[in-house]
Amino acid sequence: MTTRTESVDTPAGEARITWHTARAAKLVLAVSHGAGGGIEARDLQALAAALPARGITVALVEQPWRVAGKKVAAAPKVLDEGWRALWPALAKPGLPVVAGGRSAGARVACRTAAELGAAGVLALAFPLHPPGRPEKSRAAELTGAGRPTLVVQGARDPFGRPGEFPEGEHALVEIPYGDHGFAVPKKADLTQDEALGKITAAVAAWLLELPAGT
Repeated sequence: MTTRTESVDTPAGEARITWHTARAAKLVLAVSHGAGGGIEARDLQALAAALPARGITVALVEQPWRVAGKKVAAAPKVLDEGWRALWPALAKPGLPVVAGGRSAGARVACRTAAELGAAGVLALAFPLHPPGRPEKSRAAELTGAGRPTLVVQGARDPFGRPGEFPEGEHALVEIPYGDHGFAVPKKADLTQDEALGKITAAVAAWLLELPAGT
């Protein structure tokens, strides 16, 4: 695996891609962060560390608001604008690109996947609704993605527990004890590393089963 960082100009400002490039890569998984953090999130770092050995290049995407050092995420329309502008750089290796993200980043991936021709969508900790506000559902973004979709959700996620998700064509993997950041309590009967291992194993298996040329 080789690692490099690339800056990309977008209408929303400078964005940044950190490439974790696999040898003889089969596809690119492009994943962005949520509204409350960056690419240092434990799940994103775990994917970047584990997937290149499976022939999957991981591109960790930092949205312009994060690169600029702002503490508050941009509006959804601006996030989508930045993601669209990044897409040519993500597609440049000439491989199928799976659009992904955690939390707000997952929403961006879902909203734009079909128009960008993504090979699939990876939704990590999809924020189905604000905590305690199930009536404010964002399910339509997920079910309307129009591409093969995998949701990876913590069992204790206050933004939507696995059992709250609607039926649909998406696949869903539950991470036991996990919260919105996939943190597990110390008293749980699996370790934090084991929880992250479940995430990376599930994502790798799903990515490698995607139809060729999707």
